[in-house]
Amino acid sequence: QVQLVESGGGLVQAGGSLRLSCAASGRTFSTYNMGWFRQAPGKERESVAVIRWIGGSTYYADSVKGRFTISKDNAKNTLYLQMNSLKPEDTAVYYCAANTGSYSVRPGDFGSWGQGTQVTVSS
Repeated sequence: QVQLVESGGGLVQAGGSLRLSCAASGRTFSTYNMGWFRQAPGKERESVAVIRWIGGSTYYADSVKGRFTISKDNAKNTLYLQMNSLKPEDTAVYYCAANTGSYSVRPGDFGSWGQGTQVTVSS
């Protein structure tokens, strides 16, 4: 099972930017489908962005399209989420996760999770 550690969260004003990082263990990182998910208080965990290991195709939730970018550096075993034009509604705990099975964007299909990093966007 892959071990994941997120970093880069914090407090930012609306309109600002943050870059989240997720360091992964495991020699087969390049073959994982990876995703970023978030969970706000009182809400279900939702998919934010997913990157497919074959071909690098990406998925974004409608709410973040054009503002967030997911990327993956296989040489560094690191997943990134660049978040621009942040809004107060982006406030949540952000998690990275790995899926070693078939491609999916559903949180339930991801078997390995990090501990999460808090992102707070003030208005």
